[in-house]
Amino acid sequence: MRAFILFYYLCTRIIITNIINQIYPMEKSALQIARAAYQPKLPKALRGALKAVEGEPTQSVADQEEVKKLFPNTYGMPYLKFEPTDGQMTTAQMNVGVILSGGQAPGGHNVISGLFDGIKKLNPNNKLYGFILGPGGLVDHNYMELTPEIIDEYRNTGGFDIIGSGRTKLEKKEQFDKGLEILKELGIKALVIIGGDDSNTNACVLAEYYKAINAGVQVIGCPKTIDGDLKNSEIEASFGFDTATKVYSEVIGNIMRDCNSAKKYWHFIKLMGRSASHVTLECALQTHPNVCLIGEEVEAKNLTLDDVVTSIAEVVADRASRGMNYGVALVPEGLIEFIPAIKKLIAELNDLIAANQAEFDKITADEKIAFIAAHLSETNAAIFKSLPTGVSRQLALERDPHGNVQVSLIETEQLLADMVAVKLAEWKKEGKFCGKFSTQHHFFGYEGRCAAPSNWDADYCYSLGFNASMLMAAGKTGYMSSIKNTYRPADEWIAGGIPITMMMNMEKRNGEMKPVIKKALVELDGKPFNFFASKRDEWAKDTCFVYPGPIQYFGPAEVADQPTITLKLEQA
Repeated sequence: MRAFILFYYLCTRIIITNIINQIYPMEKSALQIARAAYQPKLPKALRGALKAVEGEPTQSVADQEEVKKLFPNTYGMPYLKFEPTDGQMTTAQMNVGVILSGGQAPGGHNVISGLFDGIKKLNPNNKLYGFILGPGGLVDHNYMELTPEIIDEYRNTGGFDIIGSGRTKLEKKEQFDKGLEILKELGIKALVIIGGDDSNTNACVLAEYYKAINAGVQVIGCPKTIDGDLKNSEIEASFGFDTATKVYSEVIGNIMRDCNSAKKYWHFIKLMGRSASHVTLECALQTHPNVCLIGEEVEAKNLTLDDVVTSIAEVVADRASRGMNYGVALVPEGLIEFIPAIKKLIAELNDLIAANQAEFDKITADEKIAFIAAHLSETNAAIFKSLPTGVSRQLALERDPHGNVQVSLIETEQLLADMVAVKLAEWKKEGKFCGKFSTQHHFFGYEGRCAAPSNWDADYCYSLGFNASMLMAAGKTGYMSSIKNTYRPADEWIAGGIPITMMMNMEKRNGEMKPVIKKALVELDGKPFNFFASKRDEWAKDTCFVYPGPIQYFGPAEVADQPTITLKLEQA
């Protein structure tokens, strides 16, 4: 009952807030006023009439037979590219629904703005309905019509507060049928799900079901995640990554300036990225830290936690020998999961918890720890018991809605700093000079998720939303909106679509094999990592800090419209 009251309160607050903002417009800063007037740039193909050009049929990135069996109606569809043509784009009246799913990312409001403008261009009578607080809004029939006044209030702004977001998984027939009831009631012919890999997996499952029963509802996905791990040959970047890494890099640069001024602290900075180290790598490319850990490299080299600690301690001791008792170390949020021995432990933990979920729900946290220690294999039990208490407890307890360890709650930056201090103390006893070692600890996460989007993200997100409306006009379902060639000026961007099934593979989730979008990890043979690897020894020895400063929204394109260094190195 308490959960229902809270849910009702949140839904009511969103609706009332939007109504109040229309009657009594919010006070705005000069920057907000200027950003509201910004008109995002569109690729040439999306500015007028267009035609859809189909490419080759596709197949999933792995587990082709299993994925094809699960998605018989949406598997194998072709790539799609939009090209300019003569005439005008018009369609019959078609209402559209939109859902923001998962964690926030800068630019979500511009996806919705682009979608709104796109469907209005196709037919001025088209309406856009937003489902409140994520996929749960579809199932529970909580929605609001997004009018021009509401849309204009949120153009080029950060956050997801226009309709809120949520993490409800769409995976059961009962949910699909309940959602279909409200879609039919509102005359909605197409639904756009804006989210990350798990959310777009849900979109793919929903598209398959609605097509199988001939429901007459198209489902289109849009690639969102600041982690940067939703990408492939057709999806060059997930939106929000550009803005978030620029926000983090600004703050890292500020800390570096302080570090270089005081010359007495080592700053350990944890950055978001549970399953991939893209954020950490991009921030390293922008700021040049003395130490930067890449989880994918740790796994590839089969490093232990002690190996990682020793590598950091060696840099600390070397700098101290040259009178530099200070530095900056960047740590990816998901580092713990990349250490092979701990990764195997987590895999066994997940299976153990999934197999005993009913019993787990009835016992206390301490009883869960004892149960796990008693039922793990000998090797993993030894590793589990050797970990600091805070880490072992977090690995054993609450999972997120997708069954993942909540690594953001593990203070990896503090853990590493403490372990480095112990290592240095041991070396001092052996007569090795290690200097002074004082630390500060930081975790940059929420600071970047709702920032006002950079020009690049504002343009990219608007294009993704507008492009989604064109995919609807082309009659497509089970596609993800795709904008390519994005390291070039927006004029030269290429619009189209990619079947979501092409991105699928089979993975174990909550003890069962399920179809999910394969995460894109940092490629150790890729240009961004190789450039970083060629520079890190120099950055470790010397103070080569770069101070990027705040995001620039105005000025020459070479200052205000630049994409991430990762994107330029990958694509240029």
